[in-house]
Amino acid sequence: MKSPLNRRQFIQSSSLFGVTAMGIARVASSRVLGANERLNIGVIGVGGRGAGDLAGVAHENIVALCDVDDDRLGAASSKHQSAKKYSDYRELLQQKDLDAVVIATPDHHHAPATVRALRRGLHVYCEKPLTHTVEEARLIAKLSAEHKVATQMGTQNHEHPGYLRLIELLQTGAIGPVREVHIITDRPGTFWTQGMNKPTSVPAVPKGLHWNEWLGPAEDRLYHPDYVPFRWRGWWDFGCGAIGDMAIHLMDPSFWGLKLGGPVKVSSKGPSVNPVSGPKWMETKFEFGPRGELPAVNVFWYEGVAKPQPDIAKELPMNGSLFIGDKGRIAIAHDGYPKLLPEKDFEGFKAPAPYLPASPGHHQQWINACKSGSPTGSPFSYAAPFTETVLLGNVAYRTGQSIAFDPATGKVTNVETANQYLGKAYRKGWEI
Repeated sequence: MKSPLNRRQFIQSSSLFGVTAMGIARVASSRVLGANERLNIGVIGVGGRGAGDLAGVAHENIVALCDVDDDRLGAASSKHQSAKKYSDYRELLQQKDLDAVVIATPDHHHAPATVRALRRGLHVYCEKPLTHTVEEARLIAKLSAEHKVATQMGTQNHEHPGYLRLIELLQTGAIGPVREVHIITDRPGTFWTQGMNKPTSVPAVPKGLHWNEWLGPAEDRLYHPDYVPFRWRGWWDFGCGAIGDMAIHLMDPSFWGLKLGGPVKVSSKGPSVNPVSGPKWMETKFEFGPRGELPAVNVFWYEGVAKPQPDIAKELPMNGSLFIGDKGRIAIAHDGYPKLLPEKDFEGFKAPAPYLPASPGHHQQWINACKSGSPTGSPFSYAAPFTETVLLGNVAYRTGQSIAFDPATGKVTNVETANQYLGKAYRKGWEI
């Protein structure tokens, strides 16, 4: 049985960039905060997931609110009447009294907002996926290390007690060395559509929607309801598809518990590539080499109607994971608890005494870090290389070939044309 790692030790050892979990917290306004003082927080994106994030930090001092939808902004402002209102977060980020920001925008805005905030020395909570591209993830890792602020990627399930118990089982060798993981989601589907062609109709922009600000860094185009509010996830210019949405949740315990990292080979298959929209289904294989004492492991991802072979499918919960080790298997659903398989082989099994600390909550954990320098569960030193790895699934799919990625150089080493998908162009005024 291996000695268990506590949360701080794991976070510090897992970074592909050699970045510590977090340096001493500081604030752009140079205010020195006591434990009982409230942070001055700006919230960028206050509808949908953003409304939940705003509620999660509402006990602090909300001094700024931003949304491109006037109705959503108005609803949030009615609860925080002293907060300044913006439709453009570039203006919000110039507000002098800010200590920290929460970012809950579509994916294509994550890096432009986060990079600007980090360069100001603000603490940052950013929803998942941390970035829209691999190159953005690497820049954010660099900046967060330089500015030594408190950071957290919004993967609330990272703090779920079921995931904590799973990590303990993996770290203490309950099923022996893990050589294979299968992960599945039913998205896209009823939530949004992928495989779409660019719309040709020209409807009017809804009253109260600031389309130019919503478009932000993306290539200029006319408004269409196929893009906003939630359907943006399926378009390459705005979202990262199903893998960017759900793998950041579902692959998290694999990346954490198995210390995934280093050079990786990635191959993806699905329908014919659509240049503007993600696939209706995709199956991806991530091949990681040995990591210290840990053996090589293959991680399989299934989305949409993609399914594994029947013997795997019968044990793999929808929107969940199946870990296959030398001594058994562990199945876990999103928001669930680990189940050891086959059950008869684990009768009388005694799980390790819990050693990963219970979380005060994803938002509160970040707030505590802003004030004291305590660690967070998903700091950008962890979230950036994790996001980078996940997004390689889309790169392999769009390339149409198996790719080999070297995190030391940040490049695909075997298919030069794949590197075009690691970054993107930015509309003037939104560059990072």
